[in-house]
Amino acid sequence: MNLCSEVKQLAKSLSLSCLSQNTEQALSLNLNRTNEDFLLEILKSEISFREEKSRERRFKQAFLPVVKTLDEFDLTAPLGIDKRQIDTLAKLTWIDSVHNLIFLGPPGIGKTHLALALANHALNAGYKAFFTSMDRLAHFMRTAEISKNSRVRLAYLRTCNLVVIDELGYLPLSRIDANAFFQLISQLHDSASVIITSNKGFDEWPAVFGDAAIVTAMLDRLMQRCEIVSLSGKSYRISHRSTVFG
Repeated sequence: MNLCSEVKQLAKSLSLSCLSQNTEQALSLNLNRTNEDFLLEILKSEISFREEKSRERRFKQAFLPVVKTLDEFDLTAPLGIDKRQIDTLAKLTWIDSVHNLIFLGPPGIGKTHLALALANHALNAGYKAFFTSMDRLAHFMRTAEISKNSRVRLAYLRTCNLVVIDELGYLPLSRIDANAFFQLISQLHDSASVIITSNKGFDEWPAVFGDAAIVTAMLDRLMQRCEIVSLSGKSYRISHRSTVFG
């Protein structure tokens, strides 16, 4: 066995994936370098490789439907949030202190964009995040006993630092779904930050959940550490609609 093959084999045994996959390139770095510099470069490469693989796994498990960024958010469109507030949210200290965010307002003004952008930002910063619509979350909770996929999604969600629940209020929930959602919010209360986007004001949530008592109890938990952002303005999608007539 030559040196390259032996190093590759040993790297695999030690789970040094970067070195095992790039043995020839790594050994070529030893030219004109001290042993200390060479070892430092190998270790740095291994750490960078692992961090990138970890980032890729976080994004895969987060299920973001599309990648949005805070820089892309059009601050001229909605009323109710400014650049200073966006910059504050970008620091992500609210996740460390397990604060929640609730974005309220009509369709098309950027609630989902903000939620996706913050989730993307958090994932890149090393946090675990999960994105789901309220309808899809209700499906996961409803089918968890019979669907492995639903159980796995919910199990991962409970390990996350940030859970984004989009489009609360578009469809009413059954009593069973409402109770399951309340239980989930209770479980996440001290372990994860929650972002909720909704086109309904709080006074309309009892109609969505079918039970004013559940809404009161749920908001009591969400509001303990929470920032409420009420957005208004014209729909970005309608204002920027395309036309076949040019």
